[in-house]
Amino acid sequence: MAIPDTRYRWPARLLHWSMAALLLATIPAGIVMLQDGLDRTTQNALFIFHKNVGVLLFILILVRLAYRWRHRPAPLPDDLPGWQRTAARLSHGALYAFLLVMPIAGYVRVKAGGFPIETLDALGVPSLVPRSDALAEAAKTVHATGGLAVAGLVVLHISAAAYHGLVRRDGVFSRMWPPFGGRSGSGSGPPGLTSDGGSGS
Repeated sequence: MAIPDTRYRWPARLLHWSMAALLLATIPAGIVMLQDGLDRTTQNALFIFHKNVGVLLFILILVRLAYRWRHRPAPLPDDLPGWQRTAARLSHGALYAFLLVMPIAGYVRVKAGGFPIETLDALGVPSLVPRSDALAEAAKTVHATGGLAVAGLVVLHISAAAYHGLVRRDGVFSRMWPPFGGRSGSGSGPPGLTSDGGSGS
């Protein structure tokens, strides 16, 4: 049976895959940069990369939320069990929430700790938080805990995507693939990843 075309518009797909690439780059960078024994040059480069990609991700998540508010995603497949609908909605909402919290906590940790964020500093953006070791330490804890949550949600995201693409084959993955190009088509594309494991983007 032919699957109706419910592919997302190209701005949604571009935002999704751009954010996915940046997120999958900055998570390992954040882990590696904290390892003992790492040479200072590499560590500094990773810190600069992690901080400034965080700024970009924060801007992109705001743009994506605004776009999603104006362009609601297609409904889930009619035969999807209720518990899977609930799980998709909750996990998707949690991922959006953490993608907002993480850069904010990272910003507070860096600025309260008295460190630069090169992109913002070059643009002349003043610090929005006071210098405070206690505040920096609290934000560091939030950022570290949130990082674990994001990693777990990403694994869940990919697992649900594989289920939709390889087991159900219900066209959910093809809503967000390919990353670029027109909206037309019947949902062709390789199975695997999807924007949210079935809850829209």
